[in-house]
Order: sequence, then C-alpha cells, then structure tokens
Amino acid sequence: MSYPELNKFAYNMRQNILEVSYHSGTSTHLGGALSMTDVMAVLYGKVLNYDPKNPRWVDRDRFILSKGHGVLGFYPALLEAGIISREVFETFQQNGSDLIAHPVMNLDLGIESSNGSLGHGISMAVGIAFAAKKQKKHFQTFTLVGDGETNEGSVWEAAMLASHLKLNNLTAIVDYNKQQNDGYGKDVLHIDNMAERFKAFGWHAIEVDGHDITELVAAFEIAPIDKPKAIIAHTIKGKGVPFMEGDNAWHHNRLTKSNYETAISSLQESVE
Repeated sequence: MSYPELNKFAYNMRQNILEVSYHSGTSTHLGGALSMTDVMAVLYGKVLNYDPKNPRWVDRDRFILSKGHGVLGFYPALLEAGIISREVFETFQQNGSDLIAHPVMNLDLGIESSNGSLGHGISMAVGIAFAAKKQKKHFQTFTLVGDGETNEGSVWEAAMLASHLKLNNLTAIVDYNKQQNDGYGKDVLHIDNMAERFKAFGWHAIEVDGHDITELVAAFEIAPIDKPKAIIAHTIKGKGVPFMEGDNAWHHNRLTKSNYETAISSLQESVE
C-alpha cells in the first residue's frame, strides 16, 4: 500500500528543514533531523490522535522528543500538521523565539516536554504512559530516541520499568542512523543489536527501514499485548540530501548559500 500524502508530508518537512536552517543564520543539527523525517511524517500525518486547533485537548496522544537536539525534525512536523503557524515556525533560533535549538515545553505549540540532556525523554514518556494507565485514560504515548542516546543508562532503566509496568500504551522509536556527535556508534560504544536489547528488556521490538513509509505505518499499527513497543527504524543521517547522507560533518553544521541551493535542488530532483 502506498501513502502519497505521507511522502508529500515528508518532502515538505525536508524542504522546511533546509530553509529554516539556512535562514536562521546559525549552525543546526541537520543530519539527525533529516534521518528522523519519515518517522515524524508518519507519526503526525497518520498515527497520532490530536486536534491542531486544540493542542491542550486532554485526550490527545502524547509525543516526547527524547533526542532533544532533533528539533529540526520536530518543528516542521508541527508546521505541516497545522499545530504551529508559518509565522511562528520562521522564528526558529531568532531572538525571543519559542522555537530554539532544543524543545521547551509549550503545550499551545504542541511541545509536550523540555528536552536537552539525552536519556531523559524516554523516562518522561514512561511516566506519562503509567499515569494514563492509573487514570484510565486511553491516549497513547510515543517517544523518539536517538541511537547514540541509548549509550545513557537512564534509557535502559526506563525501558526496564516500562516492561515491568506492562505499558502497552507506550511506543519508543529509535532513530537508528548509527552515527552520533563523536562518530560511528559502533566506535563509541558498540551496539549492533538494538532490537535484541529491547527484547531482552521485555519490549516488543520491530525492525523497519526508517525511510519506508509503508513499513513504518505497518509497524505503528501492530498492537503489542501487555508490553511496550519499540520500533527500531534503520535510517541514514542526512537522508534526502546526497552530499549530507552518511557524512557526520552534518551532525551539526551551517548551510552556506551555495550548499543550501545545492541541497534544495537535489531534494527537488529526487521527486521529479
């Protein structure tokens, strides 16, 4: 089954990531934003239950960005979903803006949590999911975790607790692009069996191509019984911009006029 509307959602996100990064005039976390784009397009284009006109709706699904530096892959999803306006979006990293380099909780803008220190978002998501169970609420909680972030012990403490509490209303997505600030994940702290690790902690783990919309939709639609779900999304850092793909120099970098124009051109060519 194809989802042309979700492919369009993801394309628009990538274009907005490049545009707002360039016009911000600063260095930004481009690589990891582009690797998570397709996951976010599926989440905000199909999976999450929310009301863009009422972001404080009590029964909305919750999304927590655990890899807080990935905001460039988050704010464009909020824009495309109609939760924030273009006017607000274009204030990214400008003086006085609510949209800075890491998310700051602002429910009116659809931002559920403040996240900067890695390893904290998944813990918060576990707490929210557990509270929903205790209050007999039916909303779902989702959190996006960076694979480098799983170097943090707090991730696995949260994973262990989520399994113990049988939080089948919790889904963690791992943006498994296999690179982080200091290089390849395998060289920093060897992890090559992410799905098996989550399974060992009692989660229902599913591995998918993180850039295949159909695979992502199918993974989200699987409902685990009495356990949390982990979607291990194999991704490419810088996906969608050929000169950025797999190049860790774009983990955090600044777009010049020439490479911005090249990036936009190659993105447009990819759909022609």
